[in-house]
Amino acid sequence: MSVNGTAAPRIVRTRTRTLPRLGRPTSRAPWLLLGPFLALFVLTFALPIIMAVVSSFQRVERAGLFGEAGESTVFAGFSNYAQALEDSNFITSIGRMLLFGIVQVPVMIALCTLLALLLESASARWPGLFRAAYFLPYGIPGVIATILWSFLYTPGLSPLLDAAQVVGVEINPLGSELVLWSIANIVTWTYTGYNMLIVIAQLKSIPGELYEAARLDGAGPVRIARSIQLPLIRPALMLTTVFSIIGTLQLFAEPQVLANSSTAIDSGYTPNLAAYTNAFAYNNYGVAAAQAVLIAVIAFTLSFTFLRLSNRGSR
Repeated sequence: MSVNGTAAPRIVRTRTRTLPRLGRPTSRAPWLLLGPFLALFVLTFALPIIMAVVSSFQRVERAGLFGEAGESTVFAGFSNYAQALEDSNFITSIGRMLLFGIVQVPVMIALCTLLALLLESASARWPGLFRAAYFLPYGIPGVIATILWSFLYTPGLSPLLDAAQVVGVEINPLGSELVLWSIANIVTWTYTGYNMLIVIAQLKSIPGELYEAARLDGAGPVRIARSIQLPLIRPALMLTTVFSIIGTLQLFAEPQVLANSSTAIDSGYTPNLAAYTNAFAYNNYGVAAAQAVLIAVIAFTLSFTFLRLSNRGSR
């Protein structure tokens, strides 16, 4: 057919192929990939926390004069928490760790920051060698490191103490007055290199153009560190500080090993030691679980308070 004497355009019909709809196998792929991680997370993190919280509200009752008639687990309410808070040794250990953190954490953070700035400066030589050397103590297990330091703290075995006696200085690092700071020295020696690497990673993310612009303006190394590097590595410093606060309340291996050499360290010297003693020496798992929950709550509160104060100060 033609219109006005012209041929009408021919309409060609073609079939379009539609893409298949996503089915169930495709939608399940993310969960299959996340499955191993979620399983490990639940088994090694979430489940122990839930079990600890549940145990903190339970107690074991034994029937019979010597418990020969069996035992049963009953709901204890907040009695385990009341018993934990009434334990003066446990409260004293928390105060001891707070004092430990107030002194040790700022010293360690300042030291790791200084080392990171020195190793990342333009005039640093062999930075890779020194980074490995400073990080090496972190690779030594805490028990082994404490045993090594215990020899340096023992009079008659330590060359350092012998040298101090030659010049007339008498000190006892394992005595009641210094043992806490002897532990702080071990912790600082162990974790400074680890925190230093976190700060170095943040320093390496700073654009090089900022350094070039600062040098063109006549800024020296000290001015660059104060005006550029320190403000930009603040997230790394906050992260390492939070890790250190949590680690302070979890202090366990160092005092437990040094307790064999020092009479000043008892079974409840730190909060974790107190919980460990209640659980495995006195078989009082309910109180031990309550103490563990209290330690976690205190660590969370201190970390949250530090982050709030830091964010408020940066505004």
